[in-house]
Amino acid sequence: MNTTNKLLDSELILNKDGSVYHINLRPEHIAPTVLLVGDQGRVAQISRHFDKIEYKIQKREFITHTGTYKGKRITALSTGIGTDNIDIVVNELDAAVNIDLNTRQLKEDRTSLNLIRIGTSGALHPDIPVGSFVASEFGLGFEGLIYYYNYEFNALERELTDQVVEQLKWNPHLSTPYITQGSKRLLELLGKDTMVKGITATASGFYGPQGRALYLQPSDQLLNEKLTSFGHKDHRITNFEMETSALYGLGSMLGHDCCTCCAIIANRTIKDYSKDAKAVVEGLIETVLDRLAAE
Repeated sequence: MNTTNKLLDSELILNKDGSVYHINLRPEHIAPTVLLVGDQGRVAQISRHFDKIEYKIQKREFITHTGTYKGKRITALSTGIGTDNIDIVVNELDAAVNIDLNTRQLKEDRTSLNLIRIGTSGALHPDIPVGSFVASEFGLGFEGLIYYYNYEFNALERELTDQVVEQLKWNPHLSTPYITQGSKRLLELLGKDTMVKGITATASGFYGPQGRALYLQPSDQLLNEKLTSFGHKDHRITNFEMETSALYGLGSMLGHDCCTCCAIIANRTIKDYSKDAKAVVEGLIETVLDRLAAE
């Protein structure tokens, strides 16, 4: 048992250069605003808009470019796919800025980051067309990650979670769903005007957990229909992806502002798919960058 405030080597793993283990970053590499993307190639798609690039760093699937856009310092960082990678990235970003990596001591004055996910997603309603953008008010997690932490759900998160379990007639053999809420400030900044607002469902996989059937059949073949039919007060489940619920939960516990903005490249209800998904993502990147620069 560690009887001091110093974090043990086995808990806070550092590389030889003093950077945090997986993401390979030190505090000077990280801007106050971090754009998180799943696809490694999307980092360069973002940073080509920068006025200048200060750092380019890569380890495993985690690529980081930090620079400035219209005078605002921004980091673009790839996370890979899934909430397990979000667990790594959010914890290690926080460690890099809120732990003294030389002494392994927690800093008394914590730094709060803006963590903004720019992702691709499938819509769950006919009125959310391919090519549109969704800003996530909430994440709906199906993988159970947040239950490994002492997360304190607020009243609305608990209410919506209970409604999801009830309305979806949730299978008790699966992980209990949970709802986490994003940053109201970032939602207002980034999700204004044309972006659709709603609950983003975060799946634990791409095929069965999202109702897709190739050779293997999902255990609940009506899952997508249940998600589409969900409604509580003015809240509905708008889209499917694989990271938001964990981002919102972890970010909230650590004191960071989090928001997900998704480019809709598929509509699962009407079975439509984008003919130029890269252009849709490019439009979302430009929108988010400009709204951040105008803040």
